[in-house]
Amino acid sequence: TTARSAGRAVETSGAVLVERDGAVARITPNRPDVGNALDIPMARALLEAAIAVDEDDSVRCVVLTGAGKLFCAGGDVGAFAGAGDKLPGFLKEITAYLHTAQQRFARMDKPLVTAINGSVAGAGVGLAVLGDIALASPKASFTLAYTGLGLSPDAGATWLLPRLIGMRQAQELCLRNRRVGAEEAAALGLVTRVVDGDVLAEAMGIAHELADAATPALGATRRLLLDSATASFDAQLDAEARSIAALSRTPEGKEGVAAFAEKRAPDFTGVRPNA
Repeated sequence: TTARSAGRAVETSGAVLVERDGAVARITPNRPDVGNALDIPMARALLEAAIAVDEDDSVRCVVLTGAGKLFCAGGDVGAFAGAGDKLPGFLKEITAYLHTAQQRFARMDKPLVTAINGSVAGAGVGLAVLGDIALASPKASFTLAYTGLGLSPDAGATWLLPRLIGMRQAQELCLRNRRVGAEEAAALGLVTRVVDGDVLAEAMGIAHELADAATPALGATRRLLLDSATASFDAQLDAEARSIAALSRTPEGKEGVAAFAEKRAPDFTGVRPNA
């Protein structure tokens, strides 16, 4: 099926909806009857959506949210049980789709804003906190839940959590499966902030602000921050020097410097017309 917004047709599937609002693409896992729990078709659809927005130069920011009352309940444990003796292969397949989708979201030039509209568990935590800006509804809560099933975390949780909230907090949340409410999540640094009111509307507003910015500069900044976790200080300084020099050659870099010199607001959207 297709969804139409701002004059542009966007491919969608039943499991994951992709809608357009100008230069912003909104991706919504759409299995509200099971809390948007991830099964293989949804994980595959999420990867397809991630590739689609990454490849579409007219998309300048992406918003990820959930349908219904929950953001994402994690993996579909009913599907896990249904896999029987084939569960190990099932888990390798679902993580292949999910993890590649997360890699695309993390490495694309355009920023990712997550609108965490409700409770999050398991793999949903990795998706929720992946956003450059992660906004939580007061109704949101976070539970890792994996070890309660006799399993270990996926969806990047063991990489993201220590970097966002520190190793000590990550150890407790991963080992004890302690439920964290929205306000505590913000205090820990798990999310950017809690939004009183319509969290999706706030996320879309921020997304449109980011969509007006210099996309190559945002993409380069995202990658520098992502790589800083494992780079040496010397390597990071070199990467920063090469990046800022490369960006100065881009139409956006030239426009930004010229606008500053001319004492006017830069027009980053006009230097590369949308496809």
